[in-house]
Amino acid sequence: MEPQGLPEEFLDRMKKMLGEEYPAFLESYAHPNRQSLRVNVLKGEKEDFLQKTVFGLTPVKWEENGFYYEAADQPGRHPWHEAGVYYIQEASAMAPAVYLGARPGERVLDLCAAPGGKSGQIAAAMEQRGILILNEIHPGRARILSENVERMGIANAIVTNAAPKELADRFPGWFDRILVDAPCSGEGMFRKTPEACREWSAQNVEMCAKRQDGILDSAALMLRAGGRLVYSTCTFAPSEDEGSVLRFLLRHPDFALKKVPLSEGMEEGRPAWGLEGLSCSGTGGLTEGKKAPDAITEQLSYTVRLWPHRLAGEGHYVAVFQKEGEASLPGRENMRYGEEKDLKPREYAAYTQFARENLRCLPEGIHVNFGEQLYLAPWGTPVLKGLKVLRPGLHLGAQKKGRFEPSHALALFLKPKDVLRRLDLPANGTEIKGWLAGETLPASGEKGWYLITADGYSVGWGKLAGGQMKNHYPKGLRKNY
Repeated sequence: MEPQGLPEEFLDRMKKMLGEEYPAFLESYAHPNRQSLRVNVLKGEKEDFLQKTVFGLTPVKWEENGFYYEAADQPGRHPWHEAGVYYIQEASAMAPAVYLGARPGERVLDLCAAPGGKSGQIAAAMEQRGILILNEIHPGRARILSENVERMGIANAIVTNAAPKELADRFPGWFDRILVDAPCSGEGMFRKTPEACREWSAQNVEMCAKRQDGILDSAALMLRAGGRLVYSTCTFAPSEDEGSVLRFLLRHPDFALKKVPLSEGMEEGRPAWGLEGLSCSGTGGLTEGKKAPDAITEQLSYTVRLWPHRLAGEGHYVAVFQKEGEASLPGRENMRYGEEKDLKPREYAAYTQFARENLRCLPEGIHVNFGEQLYLAPWGTPVLKGLKVLRPGLHLGAQKKGRFEPSHALALFLKPKDVLRRLDLPANGTEIKGWLAGETLPASGEKGWYLITADGYSVGWGKLAGGQMKNHYPKGLRKNY
């Protein structure tokens, strides 16, 4: 019996694609999707979290910080969630960032980054070192991305709201690694996200495939020689998966697919589906009567498919490209507008005074003013003028007529060892719930700014005066538990 609500045209195609596996594929829709989270190691050690956790967790095989949890756990309603201790992320969606393999000190681009789950994985791998540009073309989704960057305590991320071609014109050959988690028809999310099923059509599949071609072409221009490009979708459609990859290889002979290890339950891509996708969505530059070279088509078996009937996750597809050339770091000649310059110390004197009175050490980077807002951009940040930038690094706070108001982002970035004063509240107590709802707490101690923590994880700022801890948790984030 076929599940209700799935488009008939989609089911017909899947039956042809999967053959004898088709009944098992259909059966997967009769079971609820597995829910999972990824521990944010920028906030603390994974082992420390596992010792503290009250959730029933089972490891995700392909992501060392990923875990399935039980539906009754409700981690989204726990104070640790507000502290950015973990990110609720579908397990299969964790695979692309793992294959990207970002490292500290590199220049990395997440081209279609919202809402930010994969961005957080990349940031964790970079350990707050290097330059991470997170881009999202849709303004509303870009704002959500920026909010998640803040919650996860990421310091070296620059959030932009630009078209891929706009970035390609600005950053030729500039990035070591690029992730393109492409907008797609979302077939792999039908079980988890029913609205994706309602919006599906064969025409939309082909529209997505054509859009993916343009996005990948822009990414190719921005990758340095020897760099790595990872392409991923959450769909099963050949024209968006093997087809998109084959068309890209035909347009870009300086790229090749890289064979990567598969975790248990993953499957190799199908070259035949690439040829099918090629015929559906264009020739990829072939002249009439010509066919794709076998040596290129056979590479499609190096790509990766994740199926909901084969593993504990939703549908996903991943391809790992390597650009030919020596794997040397990009030079300054690829920076069209130069680097951002640090402000003069007197221009951020109020922040320096705040740091001297409240912090044990200063985070390093380039001080950048956006109006009265002070940010700390990573070393080597390119000039951002002319780009729509939502977050040019770590938001430190506001400088207001000689005084400094620290930001929520700075609090979420800091750890207890980084501050002179803090107030720790048990995550299972009533005080932290009241705090997250905006309540003031009675407290004693030295006057001044305090880092408020929940079980040692930072959640925001408080300011002690007159026996009361004034609540500086942002009003827009407050909630009742």
